[in-house]
Amino acid sequence: MNAPHLLARDSDLYVIHKPAGWVVHPTQDASMNDLVSWLESAHGVAGASPVHRLDRETSGVVLLSPSAELRAELGRFFADEQVKKEYRALVYGPTPAAKTLDKDLYDRRRKKALKAVTRFETLERFVSCSYLRVWPETGRKHQIRQHLQQAGHAIVGEQRYRPKKFLRVPGYVGRLWLHAHRLELPDGRVFEAPLAEELQGQLELLRSL
Repeated sequence: MNAPHLLARDSDLYVIHKPAGWVVHPTQDASMNDLVSWLESAHGVAGASPVHRLDRETSGVVLLSPSAELRAELGRFFADEQVKKEYRALVYGPTPAAKTLDKDLYDRRRKKALKAVTRFETLERFVSCSYLRVWPETGRKHQIRQHLQQAGHAIVGEQRYRPKKFLRVPGYVGRLWLHAHRLELPDGRVFEAPLAEELQGQLELLRSL
């Protein structure tokens, strides 16, 4: 399994490239790799916690900090939807040049539907799939995954929000094809994680066909 790596450090803020299959914090399942334990063992940073969440199946940029004060400050930015987030996704079928998906999503914890908005633009189209740049304007759980599936363009490798019709996608890499590419904080700081190697490899294969 791929290992995380440290993209940047800004005082008490650690910017990590999370591989797919890793969780952000320790769980009761000791077999799961997590970023908090990795940051302590690989870089000697004790007491860190994630500033925000990222699905286990998704790769990309994650912020961690050992400072409770800093986590609270940055956490408010995420909660207030002031952080600009950009993802990359490979989805089934041909997509339009650009589209806004505006459909409320049910929140089980709050027991009600909440406003959810996702924008995307198509970067490339292949025979059976499309490569997208995606911006979630709100921060609902599994928002991108749900919205794209509802729009008829489930993410390649999706096991929970599955496509209505499967299409053959050459070079399938055995994981959810969703990558957290970029975070921009309200103060102008920008952090980016390059596309995971296995995803980049599949893109190059698709371009060669």
